[in-house]
Amino acid sequence: MTSEVTLRQAGGSVSATIPKELARRFHLEPGDRVQVIETEAGILLTPFDPAVQQALALASEAAKEYQPALRELAQ
Repeated sequence: MTSEVTLRQAGGSVSATIPKELARRFHLEPGDRVQVIETEAGILLTPFDPAVQQALALASEAAKEYQPALRELAQ
């Protein structure tokens, strides 16, 4: 399912309103937190999961620490 939403100014941020049907299907309520992930295809919104947040932080740290090795392997 795809939906078009209009972005709005909300203080210093930009907000998007999730259509009622999508919010119902994904059990999203006002005040719930979602994870915003940048992908090659665009932006992915997913329910917030602290474990996923921690895993992404660890992966980012590892990528920084092993950047030279990863760069060499990519060749």
